[in-house]
Amino acid sequence: MSVLPLVFTSGWASGINAYAVVLLLGIFGATGLSDDVPESLQRPEILITAGVLFLCEAVADKIPYVDSVWDSVHTVIRPAAGAWVGALLAGQSGSLSDLAAGAIGGSTALASHTVKAGTRMAINTSPEPFSNLVMSTAEDLGVAGILTFAMFHPEAAAIIAGVLLLAGLLALFFLNSRIRRFLRRRAQRREERRLAERVGQPPD
Repeated sequence: MSVLPLVFTSGWASGINAYAVVLLLGIFGATGLSDDVPESLQRPEILITAGVLFLCEAVADKIPYVDSVWDSVHTVIRPAAGAWVGALLAGQSGSLSDLAAGAIGGSTALASHTVKAGTRMAINTSPEPFSNLVMSTAEDLGVAGILTFAMFHPEAAAIIAGVLLLAGLLALFFLNSRIRRFLRRRAQRREERRLAERVGQPPD
């Protein structure tokens, strides 16, 4: 069976929470739940590192504005992780070239990361903090649920991931005005801080 559906689903999930993907796949392989997981993802040091970083993301992802800073830092990390996981899965399966799998996993991760980061910018325009908590929890549960589902029904999981990705891109298009407002406010706050620092400097 081709590993392509699993590569696509893991790429989508990596764009949302790359550490959860590495951690879950490693656990699936270490417990014998799946034979498609390469041994490199099952190594204890990989599982421990992914677990610690997952906990860090679980906290940062639920704090308004901190989540957007975290997303900015992970603009490169998540697509790279999606490409890396995809290439490893392809190497384990042998049904897809590593290069093609890396390109699929990385590009899918970049697309879903763009949706996540943009959606968080729009949410941060709201004055209440609960939206971040609800959205982050839904993302964590969605990644865990769909990735687990992919272990048993990879094609169906890939279809679900594709539908969610398309829906996210459409939502991002309609949220564009709120995102621009968020960026303007952030730029304004930076300018205000810069002016305050200049005022606070002693004269020469």
